[in-house]
Amino acid sequence: MNRAWRCGKCRGRMMRGNTMKEKLYTIELTDAVKSGDECLFCWLERKLEQENLEFVLGSSYMEDDIRGETSRKGFCRHHTKMMYDYGNSLGNAWIFKSRLEYVNQELKKQISRHVPGKGAGFLNRFRKAEEPGSDASSPAETWIRSEGEHCYICGRMREIYQRMLDTFVYMLRNDPDFGELLMDSKGICLPHFADVLMICGKRLKPEEKQMWIPRLGELMTRNLDRVQEDIDWLIEKYDYRNQDADWKQSRDAVQRTMQKMAGIYPADPVFRCRK
Repeated sequence: MNRAWRCGKCRGRMMRGNTMKEKLYTIELTDAVKSGDECLFCWLERKLEQENLEFVLGSSYMEDDIRGETSRKGFCRHHTKMMYDYGNSLGNAWIFKSRLEYVNQELKKQISRHVPGKGAGFLNRFRKAEEPGSDASSPAETWIRSEGEHCYICGRMREIYQRMLDTFVYMLRNDPDFGELLMDSKGICLPHFADVLMICGKRLKPEEKQMWIPRLGELMTRNLDRVQEDIDWLIEKYDYRNQDADWKQSRDAVQRTMQKMAGIYPADPVFRCRK
């Protein structure tokens, strides 16, 4: 997910879900398209992110296998901050205690591999590292950078999101009611629309593409025009000549435009533990 659920690696390659996995998410997709949101996938993404945060900081942190996995994979900056904001100091303490122990142990191994040699060997390595265009780096540096490329929550979300995209195509092909609900909805944000075009291009048959790609394009442009009208009117409302005019649908036009453009909920409050 950035978009707000996303660190830079949140959007990975697509995985082909089987029919059983596809059917598992039909209810969620139907609920999303009925939600009235500016993007059904943003709605699903936010729900998925919150559920995964609750899972990580729920009783699961006391399970050795879960904590072992979170220790190895860690968390991106975005989800680390969300975990802090969520609360549950004890849960965070256990998770990051184990993560710190893992990182400390592994870093010591990497540092031990970078002990400079003696004499010419050390000088040669030093010169090589400073040569223009040299990509030489220490094992510790390489390892630290690689640790920033994965996140336990992002990984869980990515897998489920990919199945939901497969389910989206499954429902376009097999559920006419879903297709009609979709065409009557507020559509999809730009980042998620790119994912939809990709999965439809991969999974739909040629004749299905001829039907659905134009329809999805019409859905997208129609709703972009709607949001454009709203934000244009919001600006016009700041003209003194329109001070007594109706706001129409423009009061939240800025945040809805941001969502359409970037796939985020800028006005969302911090997600906190509700217990």
